[in-house]
Amino acid sequence: MSVVHRLTEGWLVDHLSFINQCGYEICDSLAHPGNVTHNTSVTSTEDCHSISAFAATLSSSNGPSYGLGDVIETEGKRAKMRYVFREEFFDISKPHIAAASEEQLCQGCPEVSLTEIKANSKREEYQDGAKRDTGDSLATARKKRKRKCLFNQGELDALEYHSKVRKLIWEGTLHLVQEGLKSGFLHRTAAKLSCRKNSVPQCIVCGLAELCEMAKQFPAVDESDHQAVHVLEEETFSADQDLLSCVTENSSNCAKIVMLMGQKYLVPPKSSFLLSDISCLQPLLNYKKRYDVIVIDPPWENKSVKRSNRYSYLSSWQIKKIPLPALAAPNCLVVTWVTNRQKHLRFVKDELYPHWSVKTLAEWHWVKITTTGEFVLPLDSLHKKPYEVLILGRVQGDVKEALRKSEGVLPIPEHQLIVSIPCSLHSHKPPLAAVLAEFIKPDVECLELFARNLQPGWTSWGNEVLKFQHIDYFTLLQNEN
Repeated sequence: MSVVHRLTEGWLVDHLSFINQCGYEICDSLAHPGNVTHNTSVTSTEDCHSISAFAATLSSSNGPSYGLGDVIETEGKRAKMRYVFREEFFDISKPHIAAASEEQLCQGCPEVSLTEIKANSKREEYQDGAKRDTGDSLATARKKRKRKCLFNQGELDALEYHSKVRKLIWEGTLHLVQEGLKSGFLHRTAAKLSCRKNSVPQCIVCGLAELCEMAKQFPAVDESDHQAVHVLEEETFSADQDLLSCVTENSSNCAKIVMLMGQKYLVPPKSSFLLSDISCLQPLLNYKKRYDVIVIDPPWENKSVKRSNRYSYLSSWQIKKIPLPALAAPNCLVVTWVTNRQKHLRFVKDELYPHWSVKTLAEWHWVKITTTGEFVLPLDSLHKKPYEVLILGRVQGDVKEALRKSEGVLPIPEHQLIVSIPCSLHSHKPPLAAVLAEFIKPDVECLELFARNLQPGWTSWGNEVLKFQHIDYFTLLQNEN
């Protein structure tokens, strides 16, 4: 199970386990052209990472490594190929920035006033400034402008918000971490991976967003003569324009592989996706589905994104143009990921949700911890926090339909924590399917907007929707007849 522990305060979640439960098994290896057969045995090793629920048989580290399209022959029979996500991307054993001993999670939550938080932040700002100035020339130092005020209004708003939620986050996280330590999911000391680490680049450049931009130059498609959905039937599918002009669906019980611009991506069973940017959403509307759950992870504008140029961002007015009412079923549960900027939080609650006729119900937090159960960043850090915010709401409309759909499901709690070891790959959010299960009916239609990965039972859309499905993020775990 991806939910390791469920307490009143929230959930301790195993993100890696969830990915590997998605069923990345290629059922018919014979469908791959150019297969190479190896008569090499597959041996067992010990679990090389405590957070994996799928430690079983691994390929011998001394033997040849198998890539996509390889087939292993066992006792004269063709074998199935099973892939799992690479464990090293979840090997977060130490905090990114170590907290002072008195600020560590296990010490309990100290009572700290807003004034003290400001003072601590002032000291942190001074220390960071001193580090940045080291090695600067005198001329460069003189050119630097001093801030007239220690905190701007946005930072003051963020500090005030943090002072209200820090106790809930600290105490709830502590209780969940204690359960994780008791069960052995978390460990008090960092353990080295016992298996060989693969030299996988942290950023696999796939150019998906650029491809979506290029697709705008393709000849216009006659919608009356064009299929709304492409069903993956072959084990390997390659047609770049088809993937960009309609929803692609894997309705089978096995994973499929798609080839896009020479790159290979795994598509989990019972999943569908549309690869496009926000200007090309029509194929999703043509899919003619109404969704009971919609999760949104917008590319919010912030200074870090502007400096790094890591991905393009959308303005508030562009996000408001998303046709959510046309995609949402009555009483649809809407979940929006928000950065810790109060400007964005206020926008979602006061503008975006009312614009979509969504009533705000709850504010949850995703808390990032290490494998030893510490915050990945000091909780009171000024610049970055070890948590992110989720705003939950429901589409308002037909009262009778809303009552019918709410029968037998629990009401949304006002505050919950989702605690997990984060993926080291940027913006790979934890799964919400398991934690939302108790608040929705089974077998409902689910949609993720601005997705970067796929899930069974979900439709996913975004201009990087296949990003974390790239075959290089996975490894061959075992082969089954």
